[in-house]
Amino acid sequence: VQHQPAMRWQDIPAFARQYLDCRLNKDLSSTRSLLLFVILTAARSGEARAAKWEEVDLDAGVWIVPANRMKTRVEHRVPLSSAAKSLLKQVKGRKAGLIFVNRSGGMLSVNAMTKFLHDVAAPSDVSGRPATAHGFRSSFRDWASEHGVARDLAERSLAHAIPNQTEAAYHRTDLLEQRRAVMEAWASHVIGISEGGNVVALDVARR
Repeated sequence: VQHQPAMRWQDIPAFARQYLDCRLNKDLSSTRSLLLFVILTAARSGEARAAKWEEVDLDAGVWIVPANRMKTRVEHRVPLSSAAKSLLKQVKGRKAGLIFVNRSGGMLSVNAMTKFLHDVAAPSDVSGRPATAHGFRSSFRDWASEHGVARDLAERSLAHAIPNQTEAAYHRTDLLEQRRAVMEAWASHVIGISEGGNVVALDVARR
């Protein structure tokens, strides 16, 4: 198995400030908006590229990815952090249907984020290769491990299938509210909010 080059989680805040305007106070290009959304939600790029407004409930702070777009073929509820909601509110007002669109209103190319990351030489853990969009899921997983996030919460945030069939049969909750605290803490790290906010959120996630 050849792993996708991933950015070290410690490097993400500086990268985001330089290239993604994580203060969310000015218009972002569709590609950069999409990449920031991918990072904030730890979603697979294909799930995010095809995201539609009808899947999002900003009031409830939830993005529901339908089963037919999930690798596990199971519907996945993604808790939206404050930063993710702010980003979507900023994007809102563009054409209905797809959230992130190209200039002609269609879905962004699978290579759009790849080209962007290559053009800015996004640092990664693989010498000579830029970070990939998919690699940010690995960044999130490493961050979660190093910040004491329970394995079950981290794995469910990534929508990984439970390998043990017996465990999967009995464990049917998706832990949405517990994951919400985790994603809020992750977003605080990504956009550079003080660590005090991270500690509070993670204390909730550990209970």
